[in-house]
Amino acid sequence: MSQLDSQPNPSAQSGADGFAARVRSAVAWRWGSQVIAQIITWTSTIMVVRLLEPTDYGLFAMTQVVLTALAFLNGQSFATSLVQTRQIDERRVGQIFGLLLLFNGLLAVTQFFFAPYAAAYFGEPMVAHMLRIQAAIFLTIPFTALPQELLARKLEFRRQGQVNLASAIIGALTALTLAWLGWGVWALVYAPIAMFFTKAIGMSVAARLWIKPIFDPRGAGDLVTFGGTLTLCQLFWIIQSQSDIVIAGRILSTYDLGLYSEALFLTLIVTGRFLPPINEVAIAAYSELHRAGTSIGPYYLRTARMVMMVTAPIYIGLSLTAEPAILTLFGEKWAGMIPLVSGLALAMPVMALHFICSPTTNAMGRPQIYLTTSIAGAIIMPSAFIWGASNGAMGLVHAWWIAAPCLLAFSLTLTLPRIGVSIWALISELIPILISVGAMALTVSLAQIYASTGTHYIDLALFAVIGALTYACTLWFVWPGLVRETWAMLRQKPQSAPAA
Repeated sequence: MSQLDSQPNPSAQSGADGFAARVRSAVAWRWGSQVIAQIITWTSTIMVVRLLEPTDYGLFAMTQVVLTALAFLNGQSFATSLVQTRQIDERRVGQIFGLLLLFNGLLAVTQFFFAPYAAAYFGEPMVAHMLRIQAAIFLTIPFTALPQELLARKLEFRRQGQVNLASAIIGALTALTLAWLGWGVWALVYAPIAMFFTKAIGMSVAARLWIKPIFDPRGAGDLVTFGGTLTLCQLFWIIQSQSDIVIAGRILSTYDLGLYSEALFLTLIVTGRFLPPINEVAIAAYSELHRAGTSIGPYYLRTARMVMMVTAPIYIGLSLTAEPAILTLFGEKWAGMIPLVSGLALAMPVMALHFICSPTTNAMGRPQIYLTTSIAGAIIMPSAFIWGASNGAMGLVHAWWIAAPCLLAFSLTLTLPRIGVSIWALISELIPILISVGAMALTVSLAQIYASTGTHYIDLALFAVIGALTYACTLWFVWPGLVRETWAMLRQKPQSAPAA
């Protein structure tokens, strides 16, 4: 076993207490840096949105469909296999590096030559030029994915967090500068490229591990099998997550598509931006627990409770205050987003629960469960979008209302029995949060009727304060033990691991 595999586990060195401290530190750095990075990104985004037009975002959404559709073959899943496997050495890491270089080089070439056909599909010639420039992003992936997963295996997220912050600053400055100079949609194109190149350089330096690529796959069968399964999962996930834009791109106008895509981007800010870092830490921690023979179930329940404690009030609050929020942050020209944001926000807490299921079974070396749920998502979501798209952008929102609960039910049915958790145990963990969110929704609704000032930024601040106080007070006075236990998980002195 090489030094690459020399990280502690829950049953060695500091035991459960040390493991809990390491997980808290990992979450603090990975999630905390993500929060700060998103504050930076969203500050820039709000400024850029006021400088650009909805049609710019419609064009950009079209290119993102193609970029994301090809990205499932970028080899990230093979790098993730290094987190789950019991033992790694320099040869196995070199083999993964070789796969990453091969796959991403081919993807860059493919996107470059496929660009005119994508432009013809959407009927927008500009899309071809944008896609050819964006092909450069694939060239950065090997130098990001490999060091990122090697650091994650050892639960080392501090240096990752620093790199993510630096890339967020570079991306935000690039977008704002180009938009201010009148570059239009190209500000949206070049900002992610600047972020990816910054992240590739930073991650490579942070990992301090220089490996020569090896293009001989012999001896890496387990990594290829695990990574290949996750790659298939990514394929079906892309079908699930991009099918609304693909379907709507030929039905809606560029303006309406821009409104919908930006509304979706806004409402995915938590599930799409803040949950992936939690899942990165989770799969590393769950894998270490599984290797030590410790049950994952109790840890999953704690994770589900924390995720819902944060996401549920944010999304229900956003749904209730969509009008003053959009008018304050985006301005009058984006008022068409208001009903879309209000409706999409209602589906996102359900999706949040779905997203945190896959790390549990992946950490147990059972990615076929994630594959099954991904296939289900690739059937359920597009079917709903085909039905809803005929009714315009709001029809897509209504499709989310139907598809998200169905997908969650399927995911929980497969996942919970494998980790030894009953549906009633999960519900009992979430009931206090659901009741507190209900109390928050009631008070905000009453405030909108009796306390509205008619000034959108004042109303937004007023309703946000009322909702936050109601939610926090309900949890604190009705379930104080729950609040103290959750807070202890984040900062209290290490405690014993929960019993299975």
